[in-house]
Amino acid sequence: MKQADLSSSLTRRDLIKGAATLGLGAACGLILPFGQAQAAETPVKGGRLKLGLAGGQTTNTLDPARGGFGSPVERTINYTLYNTLIEITEDGQAIPEIATRWDVGPGAREWIFHIREGVTFHNGKPLTADDVVFSLRRHTGPDTKSGAAGLLKEITSIEKAGPMQVKIVHATGNADLHYLLSDYHLSIVPDGQATIDGVGTGPYILQQYEPGVRFLAKRNPNYWKEGRAHVDEIAISVVNDDAARLAALQSGEVQVVNRLDPKTVKLLERLPSLRVINASGNAFYALNMRSDRGPFANPDLRLAMKHAINRKQMLDRLLMGYGSLGNDHAVGRYMPFFDATLAQREQDLDRARFHYKKSGHSGAIDLRTSTAAFSSAIDMAVLLKMDAEKAGMTINVVREPQDGYWETVWRSKDFMITYWAGRAVPDQIFTTAYFSKAAWNDTHWSNARFDTLLLAARTELDQAKRAQIYAEMQALMRDDGGPIIPLFNNFLDGASAKVRGNLGAPNMELAGCRIAERCWLA
Repeated sequence: MKQADLSSSLTRRDLIKGAATLGLGAACGLILPFGQAQAAETPVKGGRLKLGLAGGQTTNTLDPARGGFGSPVERTINYTLYNTLIEITEDGQAIPEIATRWDVGPGAREWIFHIREGVTFHNGKPLTADDVVFSLRRHTGPDTKSGAAGLLKEITSIEKAGPMQVKIVHATGNADLHYLLSDYHLSIVPDGQATIDGVGTGPYILQQYEPGVRFLAKRNPNYWKEGRAHVDEIAISVVNDDAARLAALQSGEVQVVNRLDPKTVKLLERLPSLRVINASGNAFYALNMRSDRGPFANPDLRLAMKHAINRKQMLDRLLMGYGSLGNDHAVGRYMPFFDATLAQREQDLDRARFHYKKSGHSGAIDLRTSTAAFSSAIDMAVLLKMDAEKAGMTINVVREPQDGYWETVWRSKDFMITYWAGRAVPDQIFTTAYFSKAAWNDTHWSNARFDTLLLAARTELDQAKRAQIYAEMQALMRDDGGPIIPLFNNFLDGASAKVRGNLGAPNMELAGCRIAERCWLA
């Protein structure tokens, strides 16, 4: 089945239904012209956009295939310098980016991606299929440390099918493969480049980079997307302290900040010189319980913690209502196949005591946390500590430094707090983080039934059956999985009123971390 270029008005559901009717494995995204979702206001060219961002560390990198890549600063820089095959729009749809279209074979096993012609890298090299093959293969194989390794684990081959065509073969088939290829790790870089140093096909060209401190880039004069990349320069300063970041925004030192403290939002909304971007999405806070070893290998201890936590209190105190309750699974309510019928878990101290006694555990448990995860991560740990005490459990809160948190604590410690940016479809987050073989399975959870259902959902084109599969997976993760997921957060960004354009997106902050090419200065 061939996917149309940038003109179709079909919804994703229409395309899936059409594919099912034809007996083919295509699930193609809504195709919109670039910029169609923007406001009617005419963009203005020029100026320097100054961002003050939380989430930067000295261990950050320009290489999206390096293990641990994925902080808010890294993601924003990534989409400033690079492109991916597929772009996720402001309303969560998958549209062509470096790929102009794709053809999907029966069972969604074999995909042919047609590569955009006339695109050049920042160093002047023309983009070819060889660059795409090289870029994707960097995330495969036994030696890769990439966070996208799990997404591509079932890919059996990535081959050049012509000067501007790439053939990807999936072992079992996956109707959402195009969504997976939108992942920020899968950026396109020049073929054969040993050191990834920021040379991409993206809207801006690197001028200066000091990890965890600052970044500067100038507009790419040869950028191929019409109606994008309006400002002359993008300057990013890493400002991890909430108060300092807010002060920089109010003083005009920066024009955009991410991760506003929810307690300050009402105040900022009253200031005519500023605007608050409040975007609902699929990102979530998680308390990871490592399921393959230590105390949380016992499922009753995991359930004891899940029943002890007071989610509503956390929503009110930590997010001031700017978010929604989590139900210990990773499918957000703005994703397709979210199961609204699954009973919302509430605090039940009697059940928490029952499962804790059944687990046979005794003694204190260390919970490691850091504001590297999110600004209220320390407060979340303290609230859980108080909840657990009511059920007879003792938690020792261990505050870790921001720098190095993702390298030394995440995925390694038995009990720790983390944060997951939103994904567009269930398969993307399940394959990345909760499939037993996933590189970023950060709770080390393994459930054979869950894995079986994940594979089945990828090729099931009957939408009612697919919904049933994903519903069972959500229930399995809620009741057996390794994370406590108490909250899904809204993306709260702040900007000068002079920063124009649609800055909201359901998958990540700052217009899906694509603010560099989507906004302009009035």
